This record gives sequence, C-alpha cells and structure tokens, in this order.
Amino acid sequence: MRDVHSWSEVLRLLLELTATLAFALSGLMEAARKRLDAVGVCVVAFLAAFGGGTLRDLLLDQRPFFWVRHVNWLWGLLLLCAAAMLFMRNRHFEPTERAIQWPDALGLGLFTAVGVDRALETGSPALVAVLMGLVTGVFGGVLRDMVCNEIPTAFRDHRPYAVCAFAGGWVYVGLLHAQASGPVALLACLAVTAGLRGLALWRNWQLPAWQS
Repeated sequence: MRDVHSWSEVLRLLLELTATLAFALSGLMEAARKRLDAVGVCVVAFLAAFGGGTLRDLLLDQRPFFWVRHVNWLWGLLLLCAAAMLFMRNRHFEPTERAIQWPDALGLGLFTAVGVDRALETGSPALVAVLMGLVTGVFGGVLRDMVCNEIPTAFRDHRPYAVCAFAGGWVYVGLLHAQASGPVALLACLAVTAGLRGLALWRNWQLPAWQS
C-alpha cells in the first residue's frame, strides 16, 4: 500500500512539473509574440505556470502554495526564460498564436488532472473537485492573456476549452467511483482533457456564440 501511495505521489508531482513547464512555454511564446522585455517575459511565464495552481491552493486553503513547496521550480522557470529569449533572438523565431495552442492544450490536461486530485485529497465534494481542476487548468492561461492585453483564449476562440477540463474532471471522479486506481484516473483525466482540446483545435469544433 505504501508503494502504491508513493507511486501516486511521484506521478502527481511529475504531472504538475510537466504542466508547469507546458504553461510556462505558452506564456513565454505569448510574451515573445507581444515583444515584451525580459521582466515582462518572466512575469507572463510565471502567471501562466503558477496562476491556476495558486488560485486552487487559495480556494482550498492550502499553505504553503505548491510553488513555494518546490522553490527549485522558480529557479528553473527563470533559467527557462533566459534560455528561451536567447534561443528565439538568435534563431529569429517568431511564435504564432497557433503555436501557443499546443503546449497550452497539454498544460490544460495536466493541470486539470492534478487539480482534481489535490481537491479530492482535501475531502472536497466531487463537484468542487472538478471545479478546482477546471480552475487549475484554465486560470493560468486567463492571467497570461489578460496581462498581454488579450481577451482570454478560454472565452473568445469559441472552441471548447473549459468544457474539456470539466469533462476530464468528471472522468477522474467517475473512475475513482468505479474503484480505479489513482494513477489510472490521473492519466485518464489528462488524456481526455488534452485529447478533447486537441480535437477541438484540429477539427475546429465551435461552441454556440452570442448572436447580436
């Protein structure tokens, strides 16, 4: 039992680290697209990477915040920002909005799975846990876009985004109720959330929009 718990904790930590990296990359590319300076790049990458998890921890009254518990991630983020700026400048790399969508979709799936898992661990009801997964997956991108003076992608591109996180969260809850193991539920939530978002981008699925 202890080995299973240890494996679940390692998997959760790995998913959270990968999600942080994916959203940091999306923040970096958006900051580069807006031609921000070095401080702006670091701030936007930080908000994208840590914004959703910080709001989740605030709402669940979890202290210290997850990035405070893993302070080495902050150093890694600063190094990533410096390396990315040097690479993009030397290679004259111009990120497009479309290029940002793919690390964003991966980060959405990863953070949704971790958010639901963290919320259930605190004893939150299923609906609250799913909403915490949605907040964790979506809010970092919302902050990234707002700081870059954009209407958040989650609200404006009409392709399923938060809906994907909501669906993936319920897959996690459903599998746990079906007596599936925690790692299986985590990976299934990731696959469904990121897979739905990827399909929405590929097939250009549209949600109903407000018609004037």
